[in-house]
Amino acid sequence: MIFRPRRLRQNSHIRALVRETHLHITDLVFPIFVTEGSNIKTEISSLPGVYHFSIDTLLIEVAEVIELGIHAVMLFGIPDTKDACGSSAFDPNGIVQRATRALKEAFPDLYIITDVCLCQYTDHGHCGILENTTITNDATLEVLAQVALSHATAGADMVAPSDMMDGRVATIRRILDLNGFSHIPIMAYSAKYASNFYGPFRAAAHSTPSFGDRKSYQMDYANATEALREVQLDITEGADIVMVKPALAYLDIIAKVCAEVTVPVAAYNVSGEYAILKLAISHGLLDELAIYETLLSIKRAGATLIISYFAKEVAYNIREGKYDSY
Repeated sequence: MIFRPRRLRQNSHIRALVRETHLHITDLVFPIFVTEGSNIKTEISSLPGVYHFSIDTLLIEVAEVIELGIHAVMLFGIPDTKDACGSSAFDPNGIVQRATRALKEAFPDLYIITDVCLCQYTDHGHCGILENTTITNDATLEVLAQVALSHATAGADMVAPSDMMDGRVATIRRILDLNGFSHIPIMAYSAKYASNFYGPFRAAAHSTPSFGDRKSYQMDYANATEALREVQLDITEGADIVMVKPALAYLDIIAKVCAEVTVPVAAYNVSGEYAILKLAISHGLLDELAIYETLLSIKRAGATLIISYFAKEVAYNIREGKYDSY
């Protein structure tokens, strides 16, 4: 018998019927940068189409996001002040804490995930507390726990530690539970690589290290087995969701993690991946459908949810049916 696979590719209707992977608006998390001030909506030069928002304009943006069917956002704060220990990160009146309260008041059903890290808040730009020029692991844990607690107190629905310190999930889980927040889940940046694709984010978040790099705490991008070990450690410590970051150069890691674990797996479609596609599309080198193809590849690799700066654009196109006949 001769099998002809093209029989099931002849038109858009049969292709849709047999399609194996589907990307839904509800798979998407929209990351947002919130800054001090008022009436601010400033495009980020390294991330065309992505903006810094003050809290007042953030409310307008999120109303649009919700109208498109996206009900989960991830907040990144840009503080006015920085110091050696990143104290503004756990200030009850810090930028993320105030933004969270404002969003919850305006949109009670919005699902708010907050990034828990210190790099935007420290004057040295590293994700932990320094001792001379060494990032000290255990001293950092208690500060991260205070950050997570302040976010939960402000109304965050989920906290997402991105620092890559050993033991941070267990420390955060403990302080949340002791303070009446046992219902708040943790999405751990479990396999976060010391990637070259973070450059635009660091410019946007003003978080470039003032010296050295982050290779002593973020993962070596040559390693795959280590990623599985990191993921399992975080699950053992209480992570409810584990994350692979970046996504596109690490589709193999996403697939390996999904094959090993039973918790949901998040993938972060990071700033460099976004900027590359945007640049290629703006120069006419790629069609805009490459965006959808990219996010679909992340879903096909097994990711349960995708954090992406493309989320708003993709949600609009899904809603408008622009991908139905591709």
